[in-house]
Amino acid sequence: MRVITPSTGGLYYLDKAHVNPPATADQAKSRWGSFGHKDKVLTSLLGDQYGLCCYSELRADLEGLGYHIEHIQSKSHYPGSTFDYANLAASALTCDDLNQPVIIQEQAFGGHAKGSQYDLKFISCHDADCSRYFAYLSDGRIIPRGDLNQTDSERAQYTINVLNLDCPYLRNRRRRWFAELEQLFEEHLAKNWSLEHLIEIELIPYHRKLNSFYSLTRQFFGPKADSVVQQHAPQLL
Repeated sequence: MRVITPSTGGLYYLDKAHVNPPATADQAKSRWGSFGHKDKVLTSLLGDQYGLCCYSELRADLEGLGYHIEHIQSKSHYPGSTFDYANLAASALTCDDLNQPVIIQEQAFGGHAKGSQYDLKFISCHDADCSRYFAYLSDGRIIPRGDLNQTDSERAQYTINVLNLDCPYLRNRRRRWFAELEQLFEEHLAKNWSLEHLIEIELIPYHRKLNSFYSLTRQFFGPKADSVVQQHAPQLL
């Protein structure tokens, strides 16, 4: 999970709705259901997120999947935040995607797995330090970082479970990507090619889009990745 900094202002109809927010879960459900500017909101959110799912960091569009608008604090429990842009994010999978065999078999993830669950233990993609909680293994698993204290480790595991981030679908995608990174790394070393250029290709936005699993890639290359990102796209750090 990488931190997302929401843009401010510019979404007139969303801001207008938020001036008089819903007071109950029923009002939130009704008013959000009839809100006619979701496409513009989703486009703005995906711009903030460089095209990545807010939770899984999957480029859903490259997988033939879509995105939906996620309420980090659910409408049912926090109706007043229904139209608060700072409470919204773009999460992979639409309702139609859930009918695809690969998703049914491997289970939903992200916002569709979370549903209305929310607890103070939950690590949000808007938390400035959210990336420090998670580690990615070569077999595709996502786990709590090994240097966390017990409380933070429990928070990380809770978040992984609630979002189903270690589901077979995502684990398989991450495993394949990790193997591809290893192959690219070994090839660049063997041929004396520039690792900095490889890191630029994998971690620097192109046409305002990032590649899937940004945090895994950054972890793979270690401090060298941070140096390259600092030089070319410091806003991502």
